[in-house]
Amino acid sequence: MSLPSALEIARALLRFRSVTPADDGALGYVGALLQGAGFVCERFSFGGIENLYARFGAAAPCLAFAGHTDVVPPGDVARWRHDPFGAEVAEGRLWGRGAADMKGGVAAALAASLTFVASGARHGSIAFLLTGDEEGAAVDGTIRLVELLRARRERIDHCVLGEPTSVEALGDTIKNGRRGSLTGRLRLIGKQGHVAYPHLADNPVRALPRALDALLAPALDAGTADFQPSNLEIVTVDVGNPATNVIPGEISAVFNIRFNDLWTPERLAAEIRRRLDATAARYELAFDACNAVAFLTARGPFTDLVSAAVADVTGRRPELSTGGGTSDARFIKDICPVVELGLLSGNMHGVDEYAGLDDLEALALIYGRILARYFAG
Repeated sequence: MSLPSALEIARALLRFRSVTPADDGALGYVGALLQGAGFVCERFSFGGIENLYARFGAAAPCLAFAGHTDVVPPGDVARWRHDPFGAEVAEGRLWGRGAADMKGGVAAALAASLTFVASGARHGSIAFLLTGDEEGAAVDGTIRLVELLRARRERIDHCVLGEPTSVEALGDTIKNGRRGSLTGRLRLIGKQGHVAYPHLADNPVRALPRALDALLAPALDAGTADFQPSNLEIVTVDVGNPATNVIPGEISAVFNIRFNDLWTPERLAAEIRRRLDATAARYELAFDACNAVAFLTARGPFTDLVSAAVADVTGRRPELSTGGGTSDARFIKDICPVVELGLLSGNMHGVDEYAGLDDLEALALIYGRILARYFAG
């Protein structure tokens, strides 16, 4: 019986309407594929979120592929040229929600692993960590699988996460780290009153420019050799005042900081408070719980191996990058070195999301070369 191609697996996955937190059978399909190839599969449900851990072999070293089968909502389906869950193939592309982010990457890893296992060229173990909670709160997915493996003292030596990392051409970029993310919620406090009697009130809007200036300047840092400068962005400002004759009593602002490895969330929070204290404004400040700290997988044999596998298939040497948003690599890095390598990222989360057919099959070949190089060495 012939093994399924990356395209065949991807089309099957796209037809599952696995919009976070729904699974709709996606992980059951993956589990059946892996179990049929000899993987030991375990399903875990945490907080209603479905997760899958699968492993072929027990010997060291263990190389894992990680990813997610949940997707963001398609939005207005009428704006799509193809059914977002129809897995249509046209114009040399596979169309559908999750084609790029990241059912295509999962499919390529599955196709490569099934082929590698069937070849008998194996030494060590291959594992899969797959979740349905990456696009959601990310509290009942990969982080829980990582906790489980640590509790069982089950070792994974290295991991490839199939997030869409390519920018202009397949394999041109590998993520070997990520910035952290910290969200702050600021409330400037004044005194409500009548606009005709400003001396009896205290308008907090007047304090807003000073507060924002303090948050934005000077820059938090100048970046490092591996990371862009940390950056703070104001994402919303709200007075909540529908009246034209009332001076508001408070104004709120929300900001998010993407920070590099010069900072911890605690030190960053202290710096923000120091800056606001200097404005003499009356304020309240709270920070959302942070589970995304900056991390780096150092350049070395593993990053060299993955880069060489890309070159084997595409002829190009990828750039190592730590830019972009967060991913589940921030949890996996607690148990092993992890890099991210996947399809083109330009249309993820958008209308008419797609993956190039050639890119999909080439990514499976790259993953196959990673397996061959990893277990040969």
